[in-house]
Amino acid sequence: MSWFENWFGSPYYKILYQNRDEIEAQEFVENLLGYLNPLPGSAMLDIACGEGRFAKQLAEHGYDVTGIDISHPSIEKAKAFETDNLQFFVQDMRLPFYINYFDYAFNFFTSFGYFAHDRDHALAARSFAAALKKDGILVIDYMNAEKVIDGLIHEDTVTRGSYSFHIKKKVERNHIIKDISFTDADKKHRHYTERVAAFTLSDFVKIFRPANIHLVSTFGDYKLGPFDPANSPRLIMVFKKKYA
Repeated sequence: MSWFENWFGSPYYKILYQNRDEIEAQEFVENLLGYLNPLPGSAMLDIACGEGRFAKQLAEHGYDVTGIDISHPSIEKAKAFETDNLQFFVQDMRLPFYINYFDYAFNFFTSFGYFAHDRDHALAARSFAAALKKDGILVIDYMNAEKVIDGLIHEDTVTRGSYSFHIKKKVERNHIIKDISFTDADKKHRHYTERVAAFTLSDFVKIFRPANIHLVSTFGDYKLGPFDPANSPRLIMVFKKKYA
């Protein structure tokens, strides 16, 4: 099992990241929709949707939303929120899904760059492109790798209730690696790893260009401020599908 299947499907992932700002996420979706101005009833795909927090917000605006994720436990939880215009499926982002179907595709909160080999990222890029209609829009919300590396804290302990997560970070082969260890409620020692590629804006352009996905704009935060490689907390990219 890949690290992301093992870690994202565990109950401890949500415990560690329980402090994620839901209000900020909601504001980001509102700002993004204001910028994109989708037509009513647009078909939208949330790639690597987790338990569906962003997909649910998109669906609340009346769009026809589909969420996909490789984690069976996450999709099982997400399915509890299905409605006439919101559905979820277990799906590997590297594999084709609903060809030429969606007007918009979203990949939120650094849900790319998980793979050890470049060919897998290329496969994912092609599947993203295949899912979109001509002139369809892809939005990728990624960490600003340059700023993350510059401010990397190599060792830290994060407390969440009765859990103390010991976290070590390093950069290795252009990946930011986070080793997470802790003792669970049964006094069993557990260890997980996050391994995410330190992709920059130019890397994304190179990855998606062969799939005829071309960059049209960038933002540096959830308020859609300008992107500054040295200071922006996020790298938010808007791409459009074009045919060669």
